[in-house]
Order: sequence, then C-alpha cells, then structure tokens
Amino acid sequence: MARLKDIADQVGVSISTVSRVMKNDANRSVSDETRRKIWETAEKIGYNSQRAAKAKKNPSKHGYRVGCVVAMPQNKYNNPYFSIILEGIEKELAASGMRLEFVYSLEKQGDLQQLQALVKEHRLDGLLIVERIEQEAYQWLKENVGIIVGIDLADKTIPVVSYDRAAAAKEAVQYLIAQGYRRIAYIGGAELDGHFRSEKRFLGYLSAMQEAGLPIDEDWVIDVKWDVSLSYELTKQAFERNSHTPTAIFAASDMMAIAAMRAATEWGLRIPEDIAIFGVDNIEISEFTSPPLSTIHVPKLEMGMFAVKLLLDYLDNRYDIPVNLTIPYKMLLRRSSGGSSE
Repeated sequence: MARLKDIADQVGVSISTVSRVMKNDANRSVSDETRRKIWETAEKIGYNSQRAAKAKKNPSKHGYRVGCVVAMPQNKYNNPYFSIILEGIEKELAASGMRLEFVYSLEKQGDLQQLQALVKEHRLDGLLIVERIEQEAYQWLKENVGIIVGIDLADKTIPVVSYDRAAAAKEAVQYLIAQGYRRIAYIGGAELDGHFRSEKRFLGYLSAMQEAGLPIDEDWVIDVKWDVSLSYELTKQAFERNSHTPTAIFAASDMMAIAAMRAATEWGLRIPEDIAIFGVDNIEISEFTSPPLSTIHVPKLEMGMFAVKLLLDYLDNRYDIPVNLTIPYKMLLRRSSGGSSE
C-alpha cells in the first residue's frame, strides 16, 4: 500500500506538506507546482486514489479518520486513569461529528503487524498516542500517519498534551515534609523500556527529599511495575522485612497507593496517625477509601479533550510547529495525609 511518506520522498517535501495538500488547504504557502506534483505522484503510485479524488473535490473539516494507541494492555482498559482519558477523547470527537476508528495497544510480538494493518485499513488522517509505546511501532506510526498528537509523551517533534509529573510529585512530597514527615517511602514504576529511577514522578520525589536534606531509605524505594497486586505484596514484604517503617508513603498512582494502604492497615498501622499515604491521579474511588486518599488531581478528561482539539487544529493546518500544551494539576488534601477532615 502506498504511503504519504512515499509521495513525500518522490516529490521532495515533508509528510505534513503532502497531508495538507491532500486536505485541499489553499491557505498555506505550497506552490501550485508542488501541489500538482503531489497529486500526480499520488495518482501514479496509487495512493488512496478514490478517497484522494473525493477530498480534492469535496474537502470536509469534520471528515477525518482518527485512531488511538494506548500504552496499556487491552485487559487493563478498565484502569480508571486511562479510561477517563479515552472518555475525553471520544467526547470531543463526538462534539465534532466524528468517532474513533479504533483503540489499540501493543501487548506482545506480532501486535505491530496488526496495528499496521489497522492503520492501512482505516486510512487514518490523524492518530492519538496515550503515553510511551514501543519504539519500532512509534517510528512506523510517525512515518505513516500524517498527524500524530501525544498524551504524556516526551517527544519535542510532535504536538503533546501533558501535565507536569515531576512538579506534581515534588509538590506532594514537599507537603508531606511540611507536615513534619521525614521518613518518606516511594512506590512506583518505570516508563516503557526506561529505568525506574528516571521516571518523572520519582525524580520529583527525589528532588523534594534532597532539597529538604532528608535521607532516602533504599529499602523503602519500591518498584512495583505499575501492578496493583505487586504494590500490595512488595509493600507488605517491606513491612515484614524491615524493622524501621516510614512515617509516610508517596505512591506514583492512586492504584498503587490504595494497595499500599491495605498492606499498612494489615500490618496494624493507623492511617494517618501512624503512617500517611499520598497518591497521584485522583481516580474516582480515591475519595471513598478509608480514610479518603490525599492525591494529585490529574485533569484526565481535559487531557483527552484537548488532545483532540489539538489534533483537529493540526489537521486543519492551523499550526506549523509542534505545540506542547501543559494542563494544570491540583493537590487534593484528604485524611490519609492528616491534612484534611474530608
């Protein structure tokens, strides 16, 4: 199947320029000669000829085909963090008269081939990628989809919507320190193919502890690989193995924090009298734990909605440079950190 990249290579222009011409945008500085060459090359190599001809005659602002790739296995789509982002994506697309062509994740070897088939079958105009995915797949998508917008991706070459993970974690830990907690544990995981200690929320925790001149107890820096069961088991084992216990736990997600709360309670600790616990995400259930969980409210729904808005802006050729849109987070203090009667 012919690709936008094939046309771009033959004509000697960028993929985005080819995409703009295919959208029949007459307001951009693309010469008539270049436009002619792009259409001729598309017809010559058989790129999506029927749809291209239709677009050439009847361009439609709301006729884009949009897909989504999520950095989570299919059986974890009920994860309350990702599901709210997807809700925001679908809500904003529906408001623009569109829908997601597909939602896909890369779980195992062979999934890339299935994803490639989906992209070709649906002839995507744009793609949303939620968090970091496997590099080979990511590179292929960048070469074969006209416009990509990332959610929480660290790539300066594409538009990205995110929140400041490091700053959020640092603010939460600084709050715990200001409340008088000194022995603060950390529970979290690594980014895809990354190191546990290079993940942004850990770096925020580390920065807050170092600036306060507080030691970090390596026995209480726990990589739970974003697994709820592992969060419970490893926290439980840490209580059993160590004679010294932390006075607070900062967990890089609410799911990890809730599992740690169970381990602490089973060990006979009272929250927050004996140990404070702080999470990140503000998933719905965090308000109903016992006690209610202090957390960082991550604007999940808004991130999904703004990602779609940004994608449509690029599909309509409103921007030439990759915009990085940072959505503000908010700290919510509840009883688990001793800072609220909520």
